[in-house]
Amino acid sequence: MHSVSAGFNQTQQFPSPQHARLVLSDGSVYEGRSIGVPGTTFGELMFNTGVTGYQEVLTDPSYNGQLVMLTTPEVGNYGVNLQDYQSSAIHLNGFVVTRLSPYTSSWRAEISLQEFLVKNGIVGIEGVDTRALTLKIRDEGEMMAAITTTTLGIDELVAQIHAAPKLAEQDLVGQVCCKQPYTLIGRPMAKAIADGAVVQHFCLVDFGVKRSIIDYLLEHTHQLTVLPGNRTTYNDIVALKPDGVMLSNGPGDPSILAPQIELARQLVQNRVPTVGICLGHQLLGLASGATMKKMPFGHHGGNHPVQDVETGQIFITSQNHGYAADLESLPDQLKVTHVNLNDGSVEGFRHLQAPVMSVQFHPEANPGPHDANVIFTRFMQAIVTAAKSTPTALAGV
Repeated sequence: MHSVSAGFNQTQQFPSPQHARLVLSDGSVYEGRSIGVPGTTFGELMFNTGVTGYQEVLTDPSYNGQLVMLTTPEVGNYGVNLQDYQSSAIHLNGFVVTRLSPYTSSWRAEISLQEFLVKNGIVGIEGVDTRALTLKIRDEGEMMAAITTTTLGIDELVAQIHAAPKLAEQDLVGQVCCKQPYTLIGRPMAKAIADGAVVQHFCLVDFGVKRSIIDYLLEHTHQLTVLPGNRTTYNDIVALKPDGVMLSNGPGDPSILAPQIELARQLVQNRVPTVGICLGHQLLGLASGATMKKMPFGHHGGNHPVQDVETGQIFITSQNHGYAADLESLPDQLKVTHVNLNDGSVEGFRHLQAPVMSVQFHPEANPGPHDANVIFTRFMQAIVTAAKSTPTALAGV
């Protein structure tokens, strides 16, 4: 990316936009204009209700395999910068907006949103009535779709959509997690130290972790070891002798991740202090005997109200998940700690027989409100307490 010392302020100069179509698996067709590279892309179409934060959405590994549609009327006016990346690449399969702003104006911007899409080989479309399409998804559920700039017939495109791999048929975690373990030196913040929320050594199992989660963890630990989510075993973690473990966010259907569920089961069974976010929360639920259900249209955006059951406190949270714990399936040893005030779904629980707790939402936000940042403090305080008082398989190793 080029550097612009005084910010980036220009009207985009691109060739006349190419015609593009968004085709759904039911044969519905939405005409528009291309905002990325030419070609055809497939994925599960979902909507995100965030008004800002498109760069964070584009680079969030949890969107791997999906076509992401933003409901806000216009996007792109503040460009793309070097600070808001949540990973090193774009992971979603395609991008759908009502209107891409022809202007990029921000002191932080390095390039325009359209340049960013093109440089990363993303097929995208504008000119779609995203709010009408959002209502369709709300009523009928998320569905497979294609974005194309080709002249293929609708019947052929629909056949290709039905033949395209579904989320549950892909190794989405393996595509986005780190390939090798690595260690980072923490920078504990004064407030974290004062709150008793700092540990010496912490392990993060990366299923597609966002950079902002790593940043928060570095504020609460002296040493952070990040492990690949597609091949880390319980014995790998025990050998590192950490004070605690986090199972990160990530893409896809949690129920097909048998090795990861087994890892979570062993962490719980051996009373290893463990916390989970999003996919990590779902894996801990499955490992404890709960079942997960696919939601009709998921929670994607930064405006979801969640209540702490014990204190009554309400957070406005950032969320990105298409699966949720089935409340009726929760075993007695899992106590619900947080609920969604829109639909009553489970947003967090803690284990009554092991030092394990997790949340479905994203306390780090990015994008979204920072109401729930305190969850990281609570996570680490719980791990510090557990390390002092709870015998685990890590003790004396």
